Amino acid sequence: MKIVVIGASYLQLPLVKKCKEMGLETHVFAWEDGAVARSISNYFYPISITEKETILKECLLIKPTGVISIASDLAMNTVNYITSELNLIGNSIESTEVTTNKYKMREKLSEHGVLCPQFLKLETLDKGKIDLVKDEFKCPYIVKPTDRSGSRGVTKVENINDLENAIKRAIGYSLRKECIVEEFVSGDEISVESISYQGIHYVLAITDKETTGSPNFVETAHHQPSIYTTRKKEIEKLVISALDSLEVKNGASHTEIKITKTGELFVIEIGARMGGDFIGSHLVKLSTGYDFVKGVIEVSLGKFTEPNLKNDFYSGVYFLYSKSQGTILTIKDKTGNYPQIMEKEINLKIGDEIKPLTESADRKGYYIYQSKEKFCKSNLIELKIQ
Repeated sequence: MKIVVIGASYLQLPLVKKCKEMGLETHVFAWEDGAVARSISNYFYPISITEKETILKECLLIKPTGVISIASDLAMNTVNYITSELNLIGNSIESTEVTTNKYKMREKLSEHGVLCPQFLKLETLDKGKIDLVKDEFKCPYIVKPTDRSGSRGVTKVENINDLENAIKRAIGYSLRKECIVEEFVSGDEISVESISYQGIHYVLAITDKETTGSPNFVETAHHQPSIYTTRKKEIEKLVISALDSLEVKNGASHTEIKITKTGELFVIEIGARMGGDFIGSHLVKLSTGYDFVKGVIEVSLGKFTEPNLKNDFYSGVYFLYSKSQGTILTIKDKTGNYPQIMEKEINLKIGDEIKPLTESADRKGYYIYQSKEKFCKSNLIELKIQ
């Protein structure tokens, strides 16, 4: 059986490995630069994941049973274009357009009564629209590109005078050269990991998120299960309503929600793909026993079975980063003292330059844990910087 994987970065590595474990013949498409999954794929095609027409021509020759990707909004445009053209299992082009564009997503969710922050799209420094934001939106604001992930181009604006620079920054990061300005919702942030098949949705896990906070909100850790698991039924109902409003029918989804001090639930974003940062590829299986990656593959092949969740463990990931800028003098790795650490990676050496986090790409390593209780050890890799 043949399967096409769109992308070959570290995000797709668990997916290609799982396909191989399942005995599937893998055909992987991506630029060669950073294509770490190339070495384990059966066939590799050095074609950008954005060149969907070119990839379709190859797929007409390959005749795959399924087309998949995980943890990449950009890849999902190509995945669902090809599945639509080849009559394979995926989501519609219309659904893909709204789940990969934050503005269109906001519009659709609002139309269906899903609680969202107040928002406005800008493509230029439109003085009229900027004045509208200043007059009608409560400060602070969040400004972000409509079509990027990984905290790229995201800024919290606490001073109205900084709004225009934040808009310029977000538009500069955007592939479509547009951004969204929305009221900042204060509260705890969680994500909800789900899988869908033929329009039926299954919530797998609720994840707590830690970030750097203002102004860029780069994610520094994730933990399952959430402290809000006691509100699981309410959260599930909201997520299912949101997925239905976006017409997500098949595959993984990752829903980000803010919970205010008064308990209100605001949907911040939904990705019709697996959550990145090892949330989908590692944490869900470690905390629930359910192989999320295998489930995504089974959906694409039309062989899906309802998840059986055990919820026996806590799991999480801590990322390696610096709060200051300078040269690395020493690296002290204490993770070996803890059997709870399942996997780790350090992408730094003595003498390297490091800078504070402004986006996810600035993180320099991670360690993933599984334990019987939440593992509160964020400082197991210590850096001395000059």
